[in-house]
Amino acid sequence: MHICVLCMGFTLTAPHRDGTDGRSSALKRESMPRISIGDSSLYYERHGMGFPVLFISGLGGFASFWQDQVATFAKRYEVVTFDHRGIGQSDQARIGYTVERMATDVVGLLDALRVERAHVIGHSTGGAIAQVLAIEHPSRLASVVLSATWTKADAYFRRLFTLRKEVLERLGPSSYLQSATLYWYPSWWVARNNERLRQLEAQNLAAFAPTEIVASRIDAMLAFDRTSELGRIKTPTLVIGAEDDIVTPAYFSEELARLIPAAEVKIFPRGGHFLTHVRAREFNNAVLPFLASHTPD
Repeated sequence: MHICVLCMGFTLTAPHRDGTDGRSSALKRESMPRISIGDSSLYYERHGMGFPVLFISGLGGFASFWQDQVATFAKRYEVVTFDHRGIGQSDQARIGYTVERMATDVVGLLDALRVERAHVIGHSTGGAIAQVLAIEHPSRLASVVLSATWTKADAYFRRLFTLRKEVLERLGPSSYLQSATLYWYPSWWVARNNERLRQLEAQNLAAFAPTEIVASRIDAMLAFDRTSELGRIKTPTLVIGAEDDIVTPAYFSEELARLIPAAEVKIFPRGGHFLTHVRAREFNNAVLPFLASHTPD
């Protein structure tokens, strides 16, 4: 089976030219809202038919992060998206989060869905989860796409996320989300889509997870480091980033591509951290051929 994983974002998505949020009424969906993975239940969605592609979102953890990808990928593959543990419609577990624990949840989801093998596409924190899967569970992956993710927290990354956690704990979720918009999107894109972004910030605030869960997930990001094991990855890997990403700067993508044997790399000149939204068509067009070349017959 084929899985694609992407991580590290909330439900903010780029408005389409027709003014919609990217949901297609024509998209047929098999929705079994929640499934048990043992000690927790996760909300998930399945779209389309074919080899499985599992998308893993980032810090925000919502399935809806992938709205600009689902309809396109579901034309060729079975697409699986899900809300992370503690997020959205999944169980709100107040535990000590680690990226490895999040990866265990993904394996549990694959087992529960009876998906033996998949393409995995992970964005940001989702990309960190995907690294763990490629290191510890390579037999479950046909390929892996690492989008706007990182190797380990350096001084810049630690400054940024320590500040973001402080904003959350001192000023609250509303200020946290408003400031995040400035990190996630390029300045020119925010200027063009300001009102739409305000609406989406309000929607995200209404669905915001308890502060202690988000803070623990940030701690998990800061603690993550599997750099010394990246050379063990044999799964076909595509690394994607953007030169103007200020959350996970492009040098992280370049380092991943250097450390993972035979990894391919694509760096977009513009797109910001949420290039999956800002440059959705270009992102999809970069990933689809890579998946096709590694889909089992």
